[in-house]
Amino acid sequence: MPRAQNPFGSALDSERTAALRAALARDPDLLLIEDDHAGLVSGAPCFSLVSPESNRWAVIRSTSKVLHPDLRLALLAGDETTIARVEGRQGLGPRWVSHIIQALVAELISDPSFGATAAHAREVYAGRRRALIEALAHEGVQAHGRSGVNVWVPVREEALVVRALLEAGWLVTAGERFRIQTPPGVRITVATLGEDEAREIARVLARAEHAGRPRRSY
Repeated sequence: MPRAQNPFGSALDSERTAALRAALARDPDLLLIEDDHAGLVSGAPCFSLVSPESNRWAVIRSTSKVLHPDLRLALLAGDETTIARVEGRQGLGPRWVSHIIQALVAELISDPSFGATAAHAREVYAGRRRALIEALAHEGVQAHGRSGVNVWVPVREEALVVRALLEAGWLVTAGERFRIQTPPGVRITVATLGEDEAREIARVLARAEHAGRPRRSY
């Protein structure tokens, strides 16, 4: 995921892209799958790992984040062999994507106002990420979310924080499903989160996180 990485919200920059391209250049036949699922609304520039030296690659861009969650259509570009293999597998399974969804997506992205609408959504999501991160920082809790619609909050005990937020009426995702060796954390989706709601979530989370130990400032 070059940007809007789930759940951390990280995004590639030019330095990291160059380092990864150098690593991939050692094995040009390695299949590179780039899932740019948030695309235009991710809130970060696009840095692709695909280079002229890449022999096997696929770049995927979904419309479900950019247009609507129910428009589950993805656009795929790749080398000839990879595209042929995807088409072969699709022929054995779903066979085709709804023509109605395809026509609707084509009409929406060709609308003259599409660019401005996507830019507005990008700014709104960035503002909501920033509002939650700042509210958490005010309560002495560090969080991450450079791009996308999620904020990752490192915590001592996931279950304790998830339960406290649920009792206050907020549903967040425990980080266990996303990590192997990474310390505990929770993922908070900010797509529809207002500033007042961000402050409330931050207060509840901080109470659970700071319970039984002195408050720290970051």
